Amino acid sequence: MDMNQYRGLFLEEVQEHLQKLNEALLALEGSPENRAILDEIFRSAHTLKGMSATMGFNQVAELTHNMENVLHKLRSGELLSNSGIVDLLFKCVDLLDNMINDIAGGGEGNLGIDDLLSELKILNEQDGQVDKLSNDIEAKNSPSPGRPVGSASPGKYIVTSIDFNEFEKNLIKQAIKQGFQCYHIIVSIDPRCVMKSARAFMVFKNMEAIGEIIKSIPPVQEIEEEKFDTSFEVVLISMEQQETVRKGLVSLTEVAEPDITVISQAFSTNPQSDRVQCDAAGSESLQHDKASDTGDKHDLDAPGTHNSELTKNEPAVIPAKTKSVQTVRVDTTKLDNLINLVGELVINKTRLEQISKQTQVPELNETLELMDRITTDLQNVVMNVRMVPIDIVFSRFPRMVRDLAKELGKDIELVIEGKDTELDRTVIDEVGDPLVHLLRNAVDHGIEAPELRAAAEKPEQGRVVLSARHEGNNVVIEVEDDGKGLDPEIIKQKALEKGILDAESAAQISDTDAVRLVLRPGFSTAEKITDISGRGVGMDVVRNKIEALSGSINIESFPNRGTKFKIQLPLTLAIIQALLVMVEDETYAIPLSFIAETTSVLPEQVNKIQDQEIILLRGDVLPLIRLTEVLQVQPSDMPKDEEINIVVVKNGVKRLGLLVDALIGQQEIVIKSLGSLLANIPIVAGATILGDGQVSLIIDVAGLF
Repeated sequence: MDMNQYRGLFLEEVQEHLQKLNEALLALEGSPENRAILDEIFRSAHTLKGMSATMGFNQVAELTHNMENVLHKLRSGELLSNSGIVDLLFKCVDLLDNMINDIAGGGEGNLGIDDLLSELKILNEQDGQVDKLSNDIEAKNSPSPGRPVGSASPGKYIVTSIDFNEFEKNLIKQAIKQGFQCYHIIVSIDPRCVMKSARAFMVFKNMEAIGEIIKSIPPVQEIEEEKFDTSFEVVLISMEQQETVRKGLVSLTEVAEPDITVISQAFSTNPQSDRVQCDAAGSESLQHDKASDTGDKHDLDAPGTHNSELTKNEPAVIPAKTKSVQTVRVDTTKLDNLINLVGELVINKTRLEQISKQTQVPELNETLELMDRITTDLQNVVMNVRMVPIDIVFSRFPRMVRDLAKELGKDIELVIEGKDTELDRTVIDEVGDPLVHLLRNAVDHGIEAPELRAAAEKPEQGRVVLSARHEGNNVVIEVEDDGKGLDPEIIKQKALEKGILDAESAAQISDTDAVRLVLRPGFSTAEKITDISGRGVGMDVVRNKIEALSGSINIESFPNRGTKFKIQLPLTLAIIQALLVMVEDETYAIPLSFIAETTSVLPEQVNKIQDQEIILLRGDVLPLIRLTEVLQVQPSDMPKDEEINIVVVKNGVKRLGLLVDALIGQQEIVIKSLGSLLANIPIVAGATILGDGQVSLIIDVAGLF
């Protein structure tokens, strides 16, 4: 069987389980005696083992199997969790991640696992045998009060462990009246089975072919997720005899001889626990006290019992099965194609609006209004489909910060806020690397060593806050630490040493602008270079990546109090709001997220300082840029207005005034890439198609600063 067709699905599922393992191990480190966390880790490791064994990736299966053995000892109490064991499990997860990356690249995931296997086996050999699953199975099948092994003998009454509600009890009674048999079946799966859920699925499929399953313990969803040991219980309604049911189960591999008993329609009168009584002969009998083995019986219709005969109008015995699907996996390329089609629809809608203005046809106007609402709703739906929680990115950082802090000998708490904030998938895919650089700098540069924090009368545990929130049509991501902060004077001195500033500029530059120098290529305030940071290649990457996403980054820092990096990003990079402007006879688009305001001045209000045109805007100096010069647009002979139109744009705390010939108005535009040949044109972020079919270039505002 060719398993390559399932490789993509396998890789998606494995990545989810690896993330769960990372998160659960971090939680286990803080709460080593939490059984629920251990159970979650065990289930993920077991699922990874089964999936990889099925796909034929034997080394992955072997490593996860040995992890599973250690986790079993932790769950049973034979081992106590400590930092050494957690570190070893983290090493296993890291190696698994590398193996999965190798598989994603077309390999088989065969990397060196011998060292880790040796360490795991040392733990497994402590305190004797680890695997007790077979003993558990034997215990379940051994004689016990009230439950004989195998099929019950006539006259032996078994009280099941299943609690039934009123509907289920009525269902069983009605089924028996209509000639059905009700079976309580205990299914045991071989403990060596690598895919218990798949085997359980075959059990359910065989039973559903001969009857109707009305209850399972544990519930079906938990069985599908392998949240059970090696056995589970079901209640089956069928017209078939007991032997037919048995044959349908023993025919399956890795399934033991089932324990089948027949359910009578008598129920306990104990208000604390309504449990069905079973017997091999199907007689109507009652166990009054669930703790008693005497088998005392009471008449079914005895006065005072609540189990009177049902009326003729009760519902049918076997209810219809329903299963709802909550999510569907969709390839991102299909979503990209969908957003492109919606973009074309928006473009043509704009074209129709322009035609409507020219023709002034009332019927067309009414239709366009309806089309506009539908298009807007469709656009919002498609955008929401592409939106994913930023937790996809944030979830990998706790492990990274934990490892860095441990390596540096620091005690650091990472606080994550707003992880449910949603961003477009294209933005999510690109924002991870900048955040990695910012967090590494916060841990290495920002947070001081414990002894320095104690000397500064700070808590020895440092604090890094990673947060996200919506602000209008933007998402704001902040990385804040309570460390030593950035000293503007030290930054100015470093800039002088590196030749970034001369003495005159260093004396005149503001503290805010000095702090932003850390975003320059090759700039670092680290006193020594480490394998974590200090080479000056990181913060400029952050700035370039954020600006490439049409975003901005701002820095706030206070000595001895900490530093905050504030990133502002658009919700989506596909369809945005823009201001259309005229520069000579060409139309350009400026993204609305960069625009602070628009204004107009008279020519005499424009002044020059050191060859830089400026105006005074409410008492502040605003540098001006003539787009005709930047874009190298040939001047036309058309008469111009006496007033000069200015679009004030911002990038962080900096502002510029863009001189344009006319303001056309705000419009929704679809961003189109210029392709690889035109990708590096400065000042141009892309293009859009206007309603009249003309192509308009989109100004890269960040590139002007």
